[in-house]
Amino acid sequence: MNAPNARIAIVYHSGYGHTERQAQAVKAGVEQVAGAEVLLLDVEAAKTRWDDLAKAEAIIFGAPTYVASASASFKAFQEASSNAVMATGFGWKDKIAAGFTNSGSRSGDKLATLTQIALFAAQHGMHWVNLGLPPANNASTGSEDELNRHGYWLGAGAQSNVDQGPDVAPPEADLATARHLGRRVAETTLQFVRGRAA
Repeated sequence: MNAPNARIAIVYHSGYGHTERQAQAVKAGVEQVAGAEVLLLDVEAAKTRWDDLAKAEAIIFGAPTYVASASASFKAFQEASSNAVMATGFGWKDKIAAGFTNSGSRSGDKLATLTQIALFAAQHGMHWVNLGLPPANNASTGSEDELNRHGYWLGAGAQSNVDQGPDVAPPEADLATARHLGRRVAETTLQFVRGRAA
């Protein structure tokens, strides 16, 4: 008998293209895992594809951090999910969830955005997958090239210089961290899917 595949959706908003680049890196990480299928949707497209999201075993959410919070466009998607998903039953219950965010400054209050996204997933009854990496670049021997150079546990954080476009920012270390998150979610989702099948 063939092992079942896992469908993983990535839903994101990007104001200037930097968070979209991070979302593409998450997608690339998912694609590195055999048996994982990926659907990448910006929030506007996602609001027309509730059925596709219902079929996914996992949803990874991403938003830029603006003024210590997820962007207004991402919040509009969250609010739309209340009617589209929760009003028709607990439709995303027991799906896998994870999150990522990007801002112009090192901290940028990205943890506030990741916490908001995690609470949003919890309201839908989803299982949150953390980044699964120790903090890096926190010693004299550290490097800006290390995974999780910003030291987040809850999800993947990226930093994009405000005077650079998405062709340059975020830097490779942050994109590698996003790919790690995609792989981790894909592997975790396959464990859930195959465990249920067994």
